Amino acid sequence: MINTDRLTERFIRFAETDSPSRSEKAMADMLAEELKALGAEVSFDDAHAGCGSQTGNLFARFSGTVDAAPMLLSGHMDTVVPGEGIQVVLEDGVFRSAGDTVLGGDDKSALAIILEVMETLTEKNLPCPPVEIVFTVCEEIGLLGAKHFDTKKLKSDMGYILDSKDTEAVVTNAPFAVHYTVTVHGVSAHAGMEPEKGVSAIAVASDAITRITCGRIDSETTCNIGKIEGGSATNIVPDRVEITGEARSHSKEKLDAIVESIHTAFREAVVHAGGGDDETLPRFEIDVNEDFPGTSVPHDHAVVALAQEAGKALGRTIVTQRVGGGSDANVFFGKGITAGVLGTGMTDVHTVNESITLADMTACAELLCTILGNHAKQGA
Repeated sequence: MINTDRLTERFIRFAETDSPSRSEKAMADMLAEELKALGAEVSFDDAHAGCGSQTGNLFARFSGTVDAAPMLLSGHMDTVVPGEGIQVVLEDGVFRSAGDTVLGGDDKSALAIILEVMETLTEKNLPCPPVEIVFTVCEEIGLLGAKHFDTKKLKSDMGYILDSKDTEAVVTNAPFAVHYTVTVHGVSAHAGMEPEKGVSAIAVASDAITRITCGRIDSETTCNIGKIEGGSATNIVPDRVEITGEARSHSKEKLDAIVESIHTAFREAVVHAGGGDDETLPRFEIDVNEDFPGTSVPHDHAVVALAQEAGKALGRTIVTQRVGGGSDANVFFGKGITAGVLGTGMTDVHTVNESITLADMTACAELLCTILGNHAKQGA
């Protein structure tokens, strides 16, 4: 059913089109032209105003051939760095980069697959429900495109994001996540002549960090301190240090508890060092922001049933999967759109060793074609 030569050509062309985060315009323009050629209504939103990107999110709508509930399909147009000047090498059915850049299978494989699926359904005149496509910008730097997308544009209330590895699974559960910044203020002094007059912000922060449990907290929860910056010279007691990190959990209650434990750790460290109120040094400030809401798709939801029925028709077993990372699906879920995440086969993403096979991309495309076909028949 899938034209693998066309899928190959399209993926290489997409992967070799530069689109690092905030520089997606060339990719977006190419996609818009191809979608229009396939008969879609295409528009762009104004997400670039909030994301700082060259372009907004791309939104396309196919009317379909049957009167069925519309389906959302989505992937992101941006890649991580190093992602400029990508040269794709295809050997024995495996796509890799030439070695000094990422491949961009995350998420150019999704873009190529979705275009191939819509072209296959169109050229073969197969049953197809109304399909809405959202190709987002700035996913890799905080899911910004999805966060700025107005879901009131959508008629769909369910669909699939193509942004995972396993082609035999549909991701139904992903964590809630926050990032935090803690600033500790101490008192500067000459470290050799009168250190007793100083209060080391680094020492206070270090005390707090020893009170925080990091890493794998339990099967649902993680916490990480990712960066520490502070001090100005070895002979000055540091009066300021900034600590940034993140926490994730499949349980909102557990995530809230982790955040509270971070508050407590810094509060206790400050009190231990003689502070404890807004007027006395040392003191600390903490800023906590949501990265994305969690997803929890019921295992009896149509998104799961359609994927599993399609897999069965293809002689495959599609399982549900819980992951530790987030995607645009988290944002859409938080806005009332139930989206499962399908895998395209991408491996070693965000590294120069990234690869993806034609067989895996074809398997994902076949599954998606079958999902849409079955959904159309059920709605007809």
